[in-house]
Amino acid sequence: MATLIQNPPLVELRDVRHVYGKAGGSGLVVLDDVDLALFDNEIVGLLGRSGSGKSTLLRSIAGLIEPTEGNIRFAGDDKEPVTVSMVFQSFALFPWLTVLQNVEVGLEAKRVPAEERRKRALAAIDLIGLDGFESAYPKELSGGMRQRVGLARALVVDPSILLMDEPFSALDVLTAETLRTDLMDLWCEGRMSIKSILMVTHNIEEAVLMCDRILVFSSNPGRVVAEIKVDLPQPRNRQAPAFRALVEDIYVRMTARAEPGQPREGLFPGTGIGMVLPRVSTNTLAGLMEAVAAAPYDGKADLPQLARELQYEADELFPIAEVLQLLRFAELEGGDLKLLPAARRYVEAEVDDRKQLFAQHLLKYVPLAAHVRRVLDDRPSHQAPASRFRDEIEDFMSEEDAGLTMKSVIQWGRYAEAFAYDEASDLFSLDNPV
Repeated sequence: MATLIQNPPLVELRDVRHVYGKAGGSGLVVLDDVDLALFDNEIVGLLGRSGSGKSTLLRSIAGLIEPTEGNIRFAGDDKEPVTVSMVFQSFALFPWLTVLQNVEVGLEAKRVPAEERRKRALAAIDLIGLDGFESAYPKELSGGMRQRVGLARALVVDPSILLMDEPFSALDVLTAETLRTDLMDLWCEGRMSIKSILMVTHNIEEAVLMCDRILVFSSNPGRVVAEIKVDLPQPRNRQAPAFRALVEDIYVRMTARAEPGQPREGLFPGTGIGMVLPRVSTNTLAGLMEAVAAAPYDGKADLPQLARELQYEADELFPIAEVLQLLRFAELEGGDLKLLPAARRYVEAEVDDRKQLFAQHLLKYVPLAAHVRRVLDDRPSHQAPASRFRDEIEDFMSEEDAGLTMKSVIQWGRYAEAFAYDEASDLFSLDNPV
């Protein structure tokens, strides 16, 4: 019997690890022990919650950042190297350049002669469906058209691998679906010269719709915890039982509890006051608890069904559900969101009672909120500058994450009347709490 020999991977990652953090700080491990191989003629999706390091991994492959540890090896040689090009979540266009000039940027950097540059750029613009808009500026284009320009700019340099970092997430639902379908048509018809696509997504249905393989990442730190082969023919039907079953299976995998003896992955990056918190409003938290408490869920909701009914994508629903779990209002397990007794009491309570219950859970289960309140209680003035806490948590996370985390704690603390915050003076106090 003949043995099928698989060609070597276009790119192979071994033991990749990446740590963010200040010099002398504890550092935040966003990727740990990641192995990945990307082969010819496949679309591979990197799927996981926020904080799983997917975009960091993609940027490492693109050469935009260098991993702390591990190796990234490309196939090919000097005569025919494997090359990459990237499409970003934000459109990343130069506003002062026309569509044609934006697409030509990469070719110009490679010193391609002007005549050939123009010819290739026009062909790429025509390919992605923007023929006639060559002289338009980005401000004249819709979001979907701007992302098509970004796609043309990535394709015009004839890369071996196309990297896409949530390319449809900034678009409205209908525009995203149209662009997704057009891209898959180009791929299936072989009209693009690229050999493989590696894409980051938070959208579970999008991954099943487009990908041949899906790598599911754990969070904090990011590790590949599952590799799923998608053996459904293209074009795929979202309503097909096999499609729905695969979506359900991925939700279950992403909400599964750790096995006994295995390390429990954190909901969010970091621990203690160094935990990075998402921006989820108390109104949103209350709304989700009310929705799950009501019929037809009656306290326990299947996440895929809940996402469809509420028109949420996984990357929108997971942070809300995870904050509820952090606050011990709910549990996530087996692809379901189950309300705990405290959530039942919250839904049935009046406004003031809701605030008191939320305050109890906030100060008990969110270390940074408890730390702020403890400092305010201990000071005779019952005041403290927010910069003091911001500087503390920046030892554990980036400045951007610290800002988002502080905004979340401020909003949650204000709602709970656990402490007050004055934006003009950037000062915490106990002026409002009784």
